[in-house]
Amino acid sequence: MAAPGEPIDGTQDSPGRKPGVGRRRFLTFLVAAPTLTVAARLGGSDPVAEALPSLPSPAELLDLGDVINLASKVTSGLMVLRVDEDGGVRFELPRAESGQGIATTAAMIVAEELGARLGDVRVVLSDAKPEFMWNQFTAGSTGVRTLWAPLRSIAAAARARLITAAAQRWNVDPKSLTTRDSAVWTQDGKRADFGSLAAAAAATTTAAVSAAPKNAADYTLIGKPTGRVDARDIVTGKAEYAMDISVPGALATVVARPPTIKGTVVSFDDKAARAIPGVVAVTQIPSGVAVTAETVDLALKGRDALEIVWKNGPAVGLSDADVKAKLRAATAPLIVPGLLTSKVDASFDFAFTSHAPMEVHSAVADVRADRAEIWVACQSPVMAQADIAAKIGLPVSKVKVHVLRAGGSFGRRLFWEPAVEAALVSKKIGKPVRLMWTRTDDVKHGRLRPASHHKIRATYALGQMLTFEHRMASVETDLSHGFGEVVSASGAALSGPGDGLLFFHLSASNPYHFGVVTQLLTEVPVPVNTGSWRSVYSAGLRTAEEMVVDELAAKFGKNPVQFRMSVLKSQRTKDVLAKVAKEGEWGKAMPPGCAQGVAVHEEYRSSTACLVEINATDPKAPRVTRATIAVDVGRAINPSGLKAQMMGGLMDAISTVLQAGVHLDDGRVREKSFADFRYARQKDAPLRLDVFVMPANGEPGGAGELGVPAAAGAVANAYARATGTKPRSFPINF
Repeated sequence: MAAPGEPIDGTQDSPGRKPGVGRRRFLTFLVAAPTLTVAARLGGSDPVAEALPSLPSPAELLDLGDVINLASKVTSGLMVLRVDEDGGVRFELPRAESGQGIATTAAMIVAEELGARLGDVRVVLSDAKPEFMWNQFTAGSTGVRTLWAPLRSIAAAARARLITAAAQRWNVDPKSLTTRDSAVWTQDGKRADFGSLAAAAAATTTAAVSAAPKNAADYTLIGKPTGRVDARDIVTGKAEYAMDISVPGALATVVARPPTIKGTVVSFDDKAARAIPGVVAVTQIPSGVAVTAETVDLALKGRDALEIVWKNGPAVGLSDADVKAKLRAATAPLIVPGLLTSKVDASFDFAFTSHAPMEVHSAVADVRADRAEIWVACQSPVMAQADIAAKIGLPVSKVKVHVLRAGGSFGRRLFWEPAVEAALVSKKIGKPVRLMWTRTDDVKHGRLRPASHHKIRATYALGQMLTFEHRMASVETDLSHGFGEVVSASGAALSGPGDGLLFFHLSASNPYHFGVVTQLLTEVPVPVNTGSWRSVYSAGLRTAEEMVVDELAAKFGKNPVQFRMSVLKSQRTKDVLAKVAKEGEWGKAMPPGCAQGVAVHEEYRSSTACLVEINATDPKAPRVTRATIAVDVGRAINPSGLKAQMMGGLMDAISTVLQAGVHLDDGRVREKSFADFRYARQKDAPLRLDVFVMPANGEPGGAGELGVPAAAGAVANAYARATGTKPRSFPINF
């Protein structure tokens, strides 16, 4: 059985490591919590004539990252760093690792501040701990932002105690000692490995040297491109995901699900299924009928043998056209009449989209009469633990949730449906189960990025932008994964029915001086499964806006880069735009049917620009052939990881702008796999892709969601220029 807190790098505690406490190892805790920064970074040179200054948006003053930072601040002191007698350093990470590389980033911060070799630092995912409250919530591009200050403080405190222990052993001035290569060193080259000092450091009550984190000028690892600490384990198959967990006696389980969204079981006949050798149990649960068997293949055969009468779900009668009509009817009106000024009006529609992570959803559950143990990849494990406990009728203290690595998420694992299903089945049959969703389950019954409609009006006169109004109507995003509780815990605002509006205003902003700028959201309840999809509201919001910016540039007689440079608020964003224009050879001659497109985006205290080249000689089969991205996140802990994030964002953008979406047909999702949900594949990747990380200039900003909106805007603009059209419905080929 996989032990709780299994290392994310796939290694195990070595036999020489003793698990005791006290003199066998020492713990250090947070001594200084992160501070809340609310000042907007507006910077930059004076706006030129056509840039009528705009007031900062709410997200420029206080964004989602600030709110989550504040909510997690209270319990940051519960994070644990351990140095063992064999010299190993172990950190329990209260965040989800779903491929974004947060484990490597955390290991780099610890190694830097402690003076340890990176290979000696092992990061394990922390089990769900209610005492963490909202310090165990992975969302909103906040992983690094929320860990940066507390983790540096923890490691710096550990370093100070190790130095103190060494100074006492050698009877020297502790200020003369330094740490590197997992050891404490004297000026003349004498060394003591961390492991040999662990016991003495554990007994040290007061550090004799400063426990302040390092100055940035002294960094030797932070900011250096670094390979993932778990890369070898992933590519060799050593890394464990939910279906790899070995729990004695766990039986394979799949679920027969309704043909319609949120349909329910009326009755079922399981005689044929139970007659299949190897089928162990058939169990009705709220989401369908579960079949448990000795193997996955037998479970699938048993599922297919069921005869089920279904009740239609509440979305029956609704198709894409109906949802689109609802959204258009709900869109708030534009205020500025545009009668006495010149204007650009535009409307846009974005389809539902599946998260479709490579690893389908799965969970392992072992529920007994008095306790339960769950293994699942989850971004909000504290909420999951409470929900599972309530569903199976046990106290939260009797439900242990082990958080596992995930094979992708993009917001999908903010919800934990497979864990609840597995727990219910395990309780009913009295055996541990390994429950797996199929790809069809995921596409047809998983969470969707809500469909949305956008109406934009930009007015200008006498060479100046006067107003920019954006009205967005979206199918309501389900935020019941804990967002409201996080906001309430931060004290920034009260949560409630308007959580979606609050999320919108904590994340949405417009980076331009466009005079009076307004961005408003209306959410429309539609009975389908929705969830936060990478960049949540900003993906559609900013794609639409960046297309209008290109059209405004044409009205002003300027090329898209020149116009943006004249109206951007932030110097940081001007710099990333200038970088892609130079490196991507903006303005070069392109063959007929081919064109360049550019866009920018600011979010979560970071800025990015993207320039792409597209071949749309066949408008039904366009291909992005080259992409150039520049990104400024303040301080990149691991530039290699940051580049990977931006590359992933680009592929999401190519997919959802050009070809990947989900149809709603009479309350059913039409698509069922990657065969018809046409996400970008390797053949769709640009032949050339360059990502430039700007020099460090402050504390880390967010990166996980940053890359999608700018890339999406650039791809849409490139397609428009290549085809001479104005795309208004996305994906374009749907």
